[in-house]
Formats: sequence, structure tokens, C-alpha cells
Amino acid sequence: MDREKVLAVARGDAPADVVLRRGRVVNVFTGEVISADIALVGDTIAGIGSYPQGHGVIDLQGAYVLPGFIDAHVHIESSLCTPAEFARAVLPCGVTTVITDPHEIANVHA
Repeated sequence: MDREKVLAVARGDAPADVVLRRGRVVNVFTGEVISADIALVGDTIAGIGSYPQGHGVIDLQGAYVLPGFIDAHVHIESSLCTPAEFARAVLPCGVTTVITDPHEIANVHA
């Protein structure tokens, strides 16, 4: 990550690599939903707000944007899925991280 470039984009001094325009950003701390642009530098979010400059622009057309969910305690083996199948099932629901507790593995291991 080029920290100097990220900071320049965040300040509005340089164009973002990509601007996600017209998103509805969900603040999971306050419950607010704001209309905003999201400035990206590579795979890093440089800022959320008004970003008129971008080498590429993707119009979100009012789609909601929110962080991935974390499942803080799950027994994947109880789902009777392999980890890959479990991921395919939960990713479309927004779960991007799981904290697994494999203590039941002996119950389902054949």
C-alpha cells in the first residue's frame, strides 16, 4: 500500500484509482445511512464523502454499502459442510469472517 498516495486521495489532493459513486453507506456504529462516494486506492478505502476525481468511476445507483459481518462463534462441522462449502453458503449473506470452534469435530468425524 502506498500510504502517501492514500493520504493524498483522502485529502482530495490526488484522484482515486476508483470512485464508487452514489452509494448509501451504513454506519454500523451509529445506525445512520449516508449518501456518499467511496474513494479507493488499490484495495484500500482512502475516504468516504465527496470525491469528484477518479481514474475509474462505478455508479452504485444508491446501493447499500456496509462492512462484512463477523460470525464470532461457529461450529462449521455442525453445518455438515466442508469449510469451502460453508464459505459459499455464508458469503452471499455478507459474512466475511468466522471464528471457528472445532470442538465438535469428533462428533461428526467418520
